[in-house]
Amino acid sequence: MASSSSPSGVGSGLFSTASVLFICGLALLLLRHYMPLRSTPAYLLIPVLLAVALPASLILLLPVDLASREAQQDSESPAIRLPIFVIAAAWRITYWLCFTLTWLVLPLLGEYVDSGARSVNGRLTYSLWSNARYYAIVLGVCVVGLVYFSIQQGVNPMSFKALLVALAYWWGLALAIYLMGHGLVAVPRQLFQKADPAQRLRMVYQKTPRTHENLEDATFALEQLELQVAELRRRKSGVPRELREWIDELADEATATANRGTTGFGSAVTESAQSIPATVTESYLASLTRKMSRARHARARHAESWDRLVNEAIRTQAVVDSAASKRLSFESSSAAGSIQRRLTILTPYTRHLLYYRVAPALRYFLGSVFALASICVVWSEITKLISARLSMISLTVLSRPYSSDAYLSFRGQIAAAVWLVYMCAAALTSIQDAKVWGNRALVRRNTYGESACWYASQMAKLTFPLAYNFLTFLPPDVYKHTRFYWFLGRLIDLTPLGKGSSDFLPVLILLPICATLFGLYSRTAKALGLVNREDEDIEENSSGPGTAAWIEGRDLIERELSAAPSLNQVALERRSTRAQGASGTERMPPYRDASPPTAPGRNSPRQVRPQGQASHTSTGDRVQEARPTRSTTTAAGPRPQRTTTTDNNDDDDEPEENMFTEFAHRVRNTFDVMETPRWMQDIRDSISKSGPPQQSSSSPDTSNGTTTDAPSDPYLSSSPSFFDRIFNQRGHDRRGRGRPRNDLGRGGGGGDGARGGSGREEEGRIRL
Repeated sequence: MASSSSPSGVGSGLFSTASVLFICGLALLLLRHYMPLRSTPAYLLIPVLLAVALPASLILLLPVDLASREAQQDSESPAIRLPIFVIAAAWRITYWLCFTLTWLVLPLLGEYVDSGARSVNGRLTYSLWSNARYYAIVLGVCVVGLVYFSIQQGVNPMSFKALLVALAYWWGLALAIYLMGHGLVAVPRQLFQKADPAQRLRMVYQKTPRTHENLEDATFALEQLELQVAELRRRKSGVPRELREWIDELADEATATANRGTTGFGSAVTESAQSIPATVTESYLASLTRKMSRARHARARHAESWDRLVNEAIRTQAVVDSAASKRLSFESSSAAGSIQRRLTILTPYTRHLLYYRVAPALRYFLGSVFALASICVVWSEITKLISARLSMISLTVLSRPYSSDAYLSFRGQIAAAVWLVYMCAAALTSIQDAKVWGNRALVRRNTYGESACWYASQMAKLTFPLAYNFLTFLPPDVYKHTRFYWFLGRLIDLTPLGKGSSDFLPVLILLPICATLFGLYSRTAKALGLVNREDEDIEENSSGPGTAAWIEGRDLIERELSAAPSLNQVALERRSTRAQGASGTERMPPYRDASPPTAPGRNSPRQVRPQGQASHTSTGDRVQEARPTRSTTTAAGPRPQRTTTTDNNDDDDEPEENMFTEFAHRVRNTFDVMETPRWMQDIRDSISKSGPPQQSSSSPDTSNGTTTDAPSDPYLSSSPSFFDRIFNQRGHDRRGRGRPRNDLGRGGGGGDGARGGSGREEEGRIRL
């Protein structure tokens, strides 16, 4: 047996210590990416850090345990080995800490953070009450399991310990198999789909309408709560003094709506006033605080998703447009972007090659590698029931896998760590894809405390079942001599039910794989009526799958760029140039309604947003009709609708009218809409029939060979009207310039006056 004081033992100890510190550093950086470390309290940060770092240490601990078996202690093969008692102590500490965090500490801590109460006793009471049903279900399952273990093994401390381990393993394995089966298909598929820049841009546009709709819903819900807080602050005169400070704190957090006022929100204020009880209690304020925190983080979640989609669309569109010019540059107006420009290493041409040629090829390569790895995992799950020697994972991890003295070298330890990382990553990435976790989500630098506790508990819950499932891919004469099996596997295999579930339950991974591979989730949701009928009609009425969705998403992105050009000025100019074609003039994208109304509304820009995020504009007609809108009686009036113009020139390029021209148009339109009196019509008819002979002219009638006298008086002719000829004469200029006069028309020369192609008559009537 190798001694711990030998050179190899010292080197293994140093390497293991450095690896543990490195894993803890990565866990801390991960928490910093999703949570503000300075403002996060220690009672929340430390448990979440332990729940992330301890399961991640299994990537190191399990390969070291495999190489430190008693049969391999005297082996001369290079590997990282530790004494058996050190590995046994590490397994005990890691497992029971993760067990306590998963099933006891993190659920209570998550509800404690989410309670909304100000006192510690109030938070603890709410946390215990919220988890009462959860713990009642767990206790009921434990009672049933205890009866089964008592029948199989008798009543002893070992049965109770095996019960806790087996129940936690069964629940974690069932969840891990479902999530890993989905991830084994989704991870390679996403790499293949995102390899082509044009297809990736289309996918971004397809996600945009739903993301923007969720953002508007979250913004509307937050504004309603802020209005309720503002109304509560105005009515706090009858509230006890100890609760007034609480109300003031809530009102200070909701300063955005309070500063904007309530103009145009009469119905919303009325509803908020009706929702306030006659007697304001501490439980009501705690509930309101809890709703405010959830709504604020929900909006931050959707705002972060929207900003990420907009930035991805800008960059992907730049990559697609670089195919013609062979030059690619990403411009940004932020300070980080200026620093990045100063430290730029790649030229525009090399950047084009990297993003347009190398990155797609790399995605195709990684997608192929991950697809092959998924096939190997599924093959190992099926063949381990027949013979573990046929497992692809066993062949890549063990040296001499077909002999009785199979062992694990340093290369095999690295391979085991890589396989374990891929299995855990496939399961953990699927948590974001599954839409059954409520309002929980990971948001960059703004993750809600309850969401952080829940995600950390899921990581600790899934890692140990996946690690033991990976261990069963190896031959029994290899993994049954490890400390991990002696500590955990022996308790799982203590009963026939535990042994059978460990062998046959992983085979059910084929169900989520087939469901993800053939799209059974969406088909089942449509059959059960869980899919929005509006989205289903869009796909059926479009020329291709999701055509209407990605067209609407493209419009939303262009509106965002036109409303906030500082996001990416280069992308905005590129889209504007492509929209105007070969005209060569510089103009903004043709969305005149991108400017928001002044008063806040459902379709107005979001005033409450995290620092550093750009404002967003309203969605298209489909998104607006999909939800009930708020009152449109605002100071700025209703939102202007999109209009199509046939003029080649904008109204801004046309000269302004003076006072006399405007008055002439008004007078002309006044008389044009008036009906001619009957007596004037009789006089006009009599004059036209008996006109003076010098003013009559003969025109040949080709139908019967006769001539007909037609009136030639320009002022008494029935077409055009009398006042049309006054204000828009069709004769030549008295100075003999030889071109038709169109003194008042603005649609260009050569027209037919007010009824010609300028469209001025309709504009004048609208003004009247």
